Formats: sequence, C-alpha cells, structure tokens
Amino acid sequence: MINIIFASHNQHKVTEVQAILGDSFSLLSLTEINYHDEIIEDAETLEGNARIKAQTIWKITGKTCFADDTGLEIEALNGQPGVFSARYAGVAHDDQANLQKILHELKGKTNRNARFRTVICLINEGKALFFEGIINGRISESPSGKKGFGYDPVFIPNGHDISFAEMKESEKNAISHRGQAVKKFTDYLFFRFLKEN
Repeated sequence: MINIIFASHNQHKVTEVQAILGDSFSLLSLTEINYHDEIIEDAETLEGNARIKAQTIWKITGKTCFADDTGLEIEALNGQPGVFSARYAGVAHDDQANLQKILHELKGKTNRNARFRTVICLINEGKALFFEGIINGRISESPSGKKGFGYDPVFIPNGHDISFAEMKESEKNAISHRGQAVKKFTDYLFFRFLKEN
C-alpha cells in the first residue's frame, strides 16, 4: 500500500476520497501528519487554491501529496459561490449558513441550474498535475437528506430526483464531481506508481 498525503483537515473529504481510491493507496490527512497551521487559500480559481495547498505541504514534507478545491457554480448567481463556496456566508466551513445564503439568493428564481466542479492538484517530485471533475444539476427549493456535507442537501444532479445528501455514498461517488476527478487521479496514480513497482 502506498501512502499519499491529502492536504486537507476535512475528514468528510478524506473518507470520501479514500472510498473512491480503494485499497491500493492509503491517504494521510494533515491531521495525521501533525500539520495544524492554516493554509491561506487566496487564489481566484479552484486550480490556484488546490495548487497552494498541495505545494505548501510538498515543500514541508518533500513527499507526494495532493489537494483539491471544489466550487458550486450557480447560473443565476453568475457562477457564485464558486471559489468562495466554503466561506460564502463569511465564516469558513459553516455549511448551514452557506446553504441558507444560496437558498435566500435563489428565492423566486426559476433558473436553478448549477454545477459542482472539483480540481485536484497533485505534486509529485515538484511537478504539478491537475485533474478535473464536473457534474451538472439544479438547486432544490429546500434541503433534503442527511448524508454528505456542504451543499449536498440542495444539489440534485441531472438525471436524478433526489439530492446528493439522499444518495448512498457509493451512488454519489459513482457520478459526483469529486468522484470523476478522483477517478482520473487514481488512473494516473495506478499507472505512475503501481505499474512501475
């Protein structure tokens, strides 16, 4: 089993990505490598923020690591919250406040089209590689479901009539933005690491 550092403290993300990766790779979160400083994500793009996080940890450890950044992009809000998704209501990672803010801003709007986009940046031997996943859907009128995290209770992917938060983990991972990005990332890791050993 190959250890790879995931530059995140978000245990929901770590668990979700580990489930997609399977048993060939073992993720080490920032907590597990005893890194507790805040990494300032001040880039204007998802790609930029993912790179900042991955490069920060690579420079400290010298070990293969990756980071992701995810944004919910809503048509009627001109692509917002986008890169500000985690702190849209002003306080980072207040899922309920963020969720309630977008529902308030979409009140009365008929266009509720949206997409989730995830970008993964892998730093291997100092080189940055990017992997992207996108899923289109719509924002529901009200939250439903208890699974998942973030905006999952209000995001209904195209072709489905239930939210991400109502889906089984395996069902969500099979179609999600993060699942798509991690699949591309995993294919690369398998070729780069496992095939050579």
